Amino acid sequence: MTSTFFGEFDLASLAIWLFWIFFALLIFYIQRENMREGYPLVNDDGEPSPNQGPFPVPDDKTFILPHGRGTLTLPSGQRGDRDDLALARTSASDGFPFEPTGNPMVDGVGPASWAPRRDLPELDGHGRNKLSPMRDLPAFAVAAGKDPRGMPVKTADGEIVGTVTDMWVDEPEQLVRYLEYQVDEAFGSGTRLVPMTLARIWFGNVLVRTIFSQHVREVPQLADPNQVTLLEEDKISAYYAGGNLYASAERLEPQI
Repeated sequence: MTSTFFGEFDLASLAIWLFWIFFALLIFYIQRENMREGYPLVNDDGEPSPNQGPFPVPDDKTFILPHGRGTLTLPSGQRGDRDDLALARTSASDGFPFEPTGNPMVDGVGPASWAPRRDLPELDGHGRNKLSPMRDLPAFAVAAGKDPRGMPVKTADGEIVGTVTDMWVDEPEQLVRYLEYQVDEAFGSGTRLVPMTLARIWFGNVLVRTIFSQHVREVPQLADPNQVTLLEEDKISAYYAGGNLYASAERLEPQI
């Protein structure tokens, strides 16, 4: 051999430096891919933030959605934040809480806030609706515990506002996600859903303690009685959850 290059060059050093360079580029790539939703950053007023961070926003990438639901191009094609929220600043500086200016449960702000998700039902891996009422699922039955169908629904003020008519099942997970109840005429009309996690079956009653009877009329309703969309799910859950704070003036005060 006439060359002494490999005899004097540190191949181990080259290998470790190539690894560190590859690892740094991998972190850079992963961080940019992580910025496809929620970026560019904005301040509390919705204006572009002066500090966007050390990494540039990635270029657009188009994703083909499953089950024929079209395409989605990110980051430019992402759904924007909700406009004209019924909130007012409590301080001129960013980072301070905002105050509701109307009915926060109806306006969907604070603990009752919801995100502008797609107004389409969630699908399972086969392209079928993931959530369905048990009346459409003959293979499902209540195998343990008490069947809530036919039980009265009571709100936090002790009023009976309706009767449970069905259960909505997450078929792939085999989990009851919502109870459907028929509203009594004194409190509105039609049917409503209540998240199973915010209802309690107790001595033959279904207790919904986050809201009072006067709030039942404004619980978001379904556009289609046989399916619930991602947007409707968010609005329904937000309305009941927001009642933990906003349903009465007493709940707004510090709790000991």
